[in-house]
Amino acid sequence: MMKKILAAAALIVLTVAGSAAFADPPKTLKVVKSVNINAPVDKVWDTIKDFDSLPKWHPGFAEDKLTKGDNNKPGAVRKLTVKDGPSFTEELLAFDEATHSYRYRIIESPLPLRDYHSRISVKPNAKGGSRVTWVGTFKRKSTSDTPPDAENDAAAIKLVTGVYEGGLANLKKILQGG
Repeated sequence: MMKKILAAAALIVLTVAGSAAFADPPKTLKVVKSVNINAPVDKVWDTIKDFDSLPKWHPGFAEDKLTKGDNNKPGAVRKLTVKDGPSFTEELLAFDEATHSYRYRIIESPLPLRDYHSRISVKPNAKGGSRVTWVGTFKRKSTSDTPPDAENDAAAIKLVTGVYEGGLANLKKILQGG
C-alpha cells in the first residue's frame, strides 16, 4: 500500500513540475501609433530617415551614435542613450527610400523588453500631408507567469506607447511649428 501511495505522490510531483515547464511563454505584444502631420511626405521623411538622427526629433533621447556600419544601410548598429537614463543598441534591418520606411530591432537593452522589432514609415494622408506610423512588436523580458508590476505586459506596452507618442508628438510640433 505504501508503494502505491509513494508512486501516486511521485506522479503528482512530476505532473506539477512538468506543467510548470510547459507554462505559456510571454506572448508577443504590439503597439501601433500614428500621427498626421501637415507637411509633405518628403519633408517628414527627410527629418526622420537617418538611422542615427533620433535625438533630432525625439525629446526622450540624448545621443544616437553609429557604432557599426553605414547610416541607412542594413546591418548598421546605433547606440541610443536615453536622457538621464540608460543606453541600448539597435540594428537596422531594412531601409527603403522608395516607401519611406525602415525596420530595426533592439540588440541589447536594460529595458524590460525582448524580441523587439519596429518599423517606422511615412505615407501621404488624405489631406495632402503625411501620416507617420510607428509599429513595434516585442515580448516582456520577464518569463515569469506573475512578473512584478513594472515588468508585466501592461508595463511593457505602456513603455513603448510612451516612447512612440512622445516622439510622434514632438515630430509634429517640429514640422508644423507649435
